[in-house]
Amino acid sequence: MPTIGRFGPYVIRFFSNEGSEPPHVHVDRGACTAKIWLEDPPRLALSRGFAAHEARIVLALVAEHRGRC
Repeated sequence: MPTIGRFGPYVIRFFSNEGSEPPHVHVDRGACTAKIWLEDPPRLALSRGFAAHEARIVLALVAEHRGRC
């Protein structure tokens, strides 16, 4: 999975072919992972291991760097 960027403990990645899913990225921190749809504004599709407050941080991070995603 190619890496778009590392921001503190968070790594933003993407798969080049995930079928018919809308454009999205994956954000990982250790064993925690989230899938973020790259809509305007970005939207959380899936979160495993992130507390609610940290999921909001992840969403804000993707929104801030959306041009790179």
